[in-house]
Amino acid sequence: MRFIHDRVPEHDLTYSDVYLVPRRSAVTSRLDVDLSTADGSGTSIPVIASNMTAVSGRRMAETIARCGGLAVIPQDIPVDVVTDVIAWVKQRHVVYDTPLRMEPTGTVGEVLNLLPKRAHGAAVVVEDGRAVGVVNEGDCEGVDRFTQVHSVMSTDLLVLPDGIGAEEAFNRLHGGGHRLAPVVDDAGRIVGVFTRQRALRASLYVPAVDSQGRLRVAAAIGISGDVATRAKALLDAGVDLLVIDTAHGHQERMLEALRAVREINPGVPVAAGNVTTADGVTDLVEAGADIIKVGVGPGAMCTTRMMTGVGRPQFSSVLECAERARQLGKHVWADGGVRHPRDVALALAAGASNVMIGSWFAGTYESPGDAQRDSNGGLYKESFGMASARAVQARTVDETPFERARKGLFGEGISRARMYLDPERPSVEDLLDDIVAGVRSACTYAGADHLEAYHRQAVVGVQTAAGFTEGMPVPTSW
Repeated sequence: MRFIHDRVPEHDLTYSDVYLVPRRSAVTSRLDVDLSTADGSGTSIPVIASNMTAVSGRRMAETIARCGGLAVIPQDIPVDVVTDVIAWVKQRHVVYDTPLRMEPTGTVGEVLNLLPKRAHGAAVVVEDGRAVGVVNEGDCEGVDRFTQVHSVMSTDLLVLPDGIGAEEAFNRLHGGGHRLAPVVDDAGRIVGVFTRQRALRASLYVPAVDSQGRLRVAAAIGISGDVATRAKALLDAGVDLLVIDTAHGHQERMLEALRAVREINPGVPVAAGNVTTADGVTDLVEAGADIIKVGVGPGAMCTTRMMTGVGRPQFSSVLECAERARQLGKHVWADGGVRHPRDVALALAAGASNVMIGSWFAGTYESPGDAQRDSNGGLYKESFGMASARAVQARTVDETPFERARKGLFGEGISRARMYLDPERPSVEDLLDDIVAGVRSACTYAGADHLEAYHRQAVVGVQTAAGFTEGMPVPTSW
């Protein structure tokens, strides 16, 4: 990457401070761009769901991996629960959605509580192991919540055979006016569900899978306690990538934790952070990190900069850290500050191999937690920072009440925020569509058909706040 006219600014920059300059390009289609990464993570799109409790759980992990990304299960979750999550994700189908199942004697109330767990918005009614109907929110409108499902379900059911191609599945769904169909094996057992959107995405995305063809999933550990034992338990469970995570990654305890993990010969990539300087990258690489997480303070739930004054504008952090990592034969992940697809494109131009997204993904069907409605009927989920008092309370559950209360006094980060689901695009797959479309287009503007070429060829300029505002769409007349 270079700055336009080779004018390197003397001050640090955020994503909003910069823009990409179009270049002569021979890339004729966005679909000709390869977004796979070379950092060992196995992703086919450069997107990582952050290791935040309100973001990455089993649903997020399986869904994002089907599209080629990776989710990092947070460190605050007990290790036995994380191992169960890893096993569960590994058992999911790499193409079909996981179905929501209901028995005919289940109630409408149960259905309504279940539907927000999946973006496909319907439950398959199963009797004796076979699909007998489908029920969605529309079927439940105006119906008593104690009504049994068999009274409201649709029996006009399309069933697709396991192994069906994406285009044929789409055509059958479209031709019959169906939005969803269960997929069954030769014995009639349900192995997943196909929607029209999932069929389209199956033709556009390459799932992130391990050497055995199973979906990939990562997990985080902290720098306190018996780091090596927790890491070994996760490795034994089949985790594909380890993340050693703390807010201030450039410290002695992080280096000790990295060395402890490296001593057990993990056999998978190890990411560590967070840092914002080239020196931080060097020290973590020397201690054993393959990937460095970059970013202090840019996250939507983070109050570090406002409370401490510590941090650094994210674009400049990624640019400097990526350059040093490249010199050392390693990689960086840009962690935090992503609010638009353009931010992902800019982080990749600066040299990141993957971009971590947190709060943006918290407001989706696939994030953990239950969807709630505000007084106006708006659907939202709660998010919170991983250094907030709320997160500290969860992380110190095994300590004495006194110690928990003491540590809770010094949390950094927002403990409760509403992340609204976009009624038009409520799924993480919807957001990935936007992100991937934006990044692919950015590559074509730079004349690059893969990410390494994109980083080499990207030309970036610096803009004023007015320049950033000029680029925003105007949905209503002025």
